[in-house]
Amino acid sequence: MISIQGKGVSAGVAAGPLYFYQRAKAEITRTTVSDVETEWKRFKDAQAKAIDQLGALADKARAEAGDEAALLFETHQMMAEDLDYEEAIEEAIKGGTNAEAVVSDVRDQFAEMFANMDDTYMQARAADVKDVSNRIIGILTGAVQGGIDSDVPVILASDDLAPSETVQLDKSKILGFITEGGSGSSHTAILARTMGIPAIIGVGDQLKKEYAGREVIVDGGTGTAVLEADADTRAHLMKKREEQLKLQEMLDQLKGKENVTKDGHKIRIYCNIGNPEDVHNVLKNDGGGIGLFRSEFLYLGCDDFPTEDYQFEAYKKVLSDMDGKEVVIRTLDIGADKQIGYFNLPQEENPAMGNRALRICLNRPEIFRTQLRALYRASAFGKLCIMFPMVASVWEVKEAKKMCEQVKKELDSEGIAYSDDVQIGIMIETPAAAIMSDRLAKEVDFFSCGTNDLTQYTLACDRQNNDLGRFFDPHHPAVLRLLKMVADNAHKNGIWVGICGELGADLQLTETFLSIGIDELSVSPRAVLPLRKKIIETNVAQVRDKLLGDLASDQTPV
Repeated sequence: MISIQGKGVSAGVAAGPLYFYQRAKAEITRTTVSDVETEWKRFKDAQAKAIDQLGALADKARAEAGDEAALLFETHQMMAEDLDYEEAIEEAIKGGTNAEAVVSDVRDQFAEMFANMDDTYMQARAADVKDVSNRIIGILTGAVQGGIDSDVPVILASDDLAPSETVQLDKSKILGFITEGGSGSSHTAILARTMGIPAIIGVGDQLKKEYAGREVIVDGGTGTAVLEADADTRAHLMKKREEQLKLQEMLDQLKGKENVTKDGHKIRIYCNIGNPEDVHNVLKNDGGGIGLFRSEFLYLGCDDFPTEDYQFEAYKKVLSDMDGKEVVIRTLDIGADKQIGYFNLPQEENPAMGNRALRICLNRPEIFRTQLRALYRASAFGKLCIMFPMVASVWEVKEAKKMCEQVKKELDSEGIAYSDDVQIGIMIETPAAAIMSDRLAKEVDFFSCGTNDLTQYTLACDRQNNDLGRFFDPHHPAVLRLLKMVADNAHKNGIWVGICGELGADLQLTETFLSIGIDELSVSPRAVLPLRKKIIETNVAQVRDKLLGDLASDQTPV
């Protein structure tokens, strides 16, 4: 038996084979082949497999986001069997070169040809031919698409996962996560909490490649992973798992109940999601709405800028599936730890404080305009709120709102329907926004506090750096005082205020949030019912004076 200790970031117990995430990095070796018929068959088999994979992705995209979302993969299917493309590959293989090297050469040749065309539509096909060719090369070289090549669900191990990698994962194959690095606010941790599966981070070099395939039991509550557990340890962990399932059954009885404290204080509990398929978990856990839809994950899942129609179908599906419940969609939040190659962002020494989120949208209005058009078109199908991230100044909000008005005028002139009742809000995640919240409140309909970044910027602690440990303290009085300031300024100006960062699900702070007047908490779907239980058991009148007194003094109120 081998015990590995890390930090638990998503509670629960799961058991299964340990599987190391495989990055699809194809190594291309150029060789001369004598049996060209066999080599041609290698290509044709890889081509057929690629077409099958793209068909499955198209079906998945259609189910999650509609026909327009599936069109990209269907276009790639057609590209994979394009006659000119195939003939160029066949001719080169007949010359005696191995298939993967030939596909690489033809990829570059066709991509350059498309990129040099005058027609913008044809220029965009350069990205398509690259993607299709890379998929075929990956199959030829044995590189794994999507990181997991397993017939059974696994405990997924990795150094850490980038946001773009989490998008591509086959979620049905994952029982839990173990990562060498990462932090409680990493995208792996956020994904695990959204999925409701256990996750352990920060195990470092305890995670060894030779452990692959061995059974492991992970306890996301204690941060412990046990390989090939002895009978007593296994029995203990499986009993704990059963107890957690029974607790969940008990919590399920709270579905349909109001989020009301003993003394009548009501609060909304919404959910954070990253893609349309997460709505299932929101509804399953009785979330009252969506307080944060991270729209950037639509961009992370594409090889080129997603079109207006592609985004519209995704937003429309979420709004329609939520059936009139409020949906807060955050505009593009790329940059910092979420990098996308086709944005061609310059390398920065400190990207967390660089060109990211709303700054990109204001500097590149053509990208922002496409997203806003898709959002307003989708607003006709539900109750939409639009939220701008990474705000620091009033002028930024005014400029973003001006673009919203321009988009609405365009839609009016084109006769395209949209809702007249779209709330505009901002994320409070910089100290500047918190301090200026009295003025910002006059410009918007709501605030939502992103406590992950607010803690990072307030305490000058990189939230992705797990080595900082106790220095990254979301309970720090400075963070909580800023939250109270924001809540006070919101209510003075007649707007509502929520929390959409991970702190919203921290049951140690629920009473504090109720005491300072937070109106909405947006959490991972799995956190809804435990949070509801805590709220129902709380009497705000009994704790408010003490908690606010502690907050005003030098003591942390938890």
